[in-house]
Amino acid sequence: MTIIIWCTLYSLDTAAQSMHFSQYYNAPMLLNPANTALMPDDDYRFGMNYRTQWAAVPVPYNTFSAYGDCKIGGNKSNEDHNNWLGLGLAFFDDKAGDGNLSLVQIQGSVAYHLQLSQFTMLSGGLSGAYVQRSVNYDNLTFDAQWDGFTFNSVLGNGEKIGVIKTNYATVNGGLNFAWFPNDNVYAKLGGSVLNINQPTESFYNSGNKVGYRPIGNLDMLFKTGPVLIVNPSIYYSTQMGASELVFGSLFRTVLSEKNTNMPVQLILGIFDRWNDAVIGVAGMQLGGIQFMASYDFTVSALAPYNASYGALEFSLIYTGKYYKNQGVRKMYNCPRFF
Repeated sequence: MTIIIWCTLYSLDTAAQSMHFSQYYNAPMLLNPANTALMPDDDYRFGMNYRTQWAAVPVPYNTFSAYGDCKIGGNKSNEDHNNWLGLGLAFFDDKAGDGNLSLVQIQGSVAYHLQLSQFTMLSGGLSGAYVQRSVNYDNLTFDAQWDGFTFNSVLGNGEKIGVIKTNYATVNGGLNFAWFPNDNVYAKLGGSVLNINQPTESFYNSGNKVGYRPIGNLDMLFKTGPVLIVNPSIYYSTQMGASELVFGSLFRTVLSEKNTNMPVQLILGIFDRWNDAVIGVAGMQLGGIQFMASYDFTVSALAPYNASYGALEFSLIYTGKYYKNQGVRKMYNCPRFF
């Protein structure tokens, strides 16, 4: 309990790393606004993410997101250069600790995807978000409420009371460069910076600034045979002295008959968050519907305090085309099972 209260209070007016998902590859617009509508075969996408963390403590940390994005233009399968515009909207909700420290964020994004050659593409994106943070002081206990025997919630806390809120707007930007020399190899290198405008975030009317958050990501796909795609990736983020490095690979195996209208894939993966956790991943894809689950098994010095319980995470993504009879459009080379 003491640890939870301390962490919540520490977060009130001190910069810490923002919300994140272990399945960063399934949260495209949080990772980089240049990912908005970056879809070779489809026209639109809807997705959800849910993460619950530290189940061994009395109040787990929970993060939820829902998003959608779509293409405008493109779909010119008979041309070497195929450009399009992407538009997206995302919602995030994050709650932590006894004080119900909450973040609600609504984010709009736009990206343009420019095919430079038959084998390369450059994507640039911008996003803007409205963010509201709140905390419930009535759920917290302070030194002033110690009556000599116990913490008495009837006594004044010497701080604020009730639910306190603050809000701000933030601007984010990013770039991606993709290389696809043939149907069996695809590589994408991306970088983004969140909180470019460094907005003020404080419950005490102080000048606390939300720090820049640079993010780098390398994502690759290799089709090693008719039924297997290997998808290694690496992710790095840093903010105000906090940092996160995650690396590993997904393995996709086709389970359905060749040329079926409803391809079925089994997805397995293993990742490592440096000096923190080992992450196991499993999922399925049925046509345009993909469901994945992952679990963070804590291996850091925190393990004795959370009974090695890390985080359980789920993602659900649905992709589709504006017209069902469009089939697979070879806009650019990318490993696939069709």
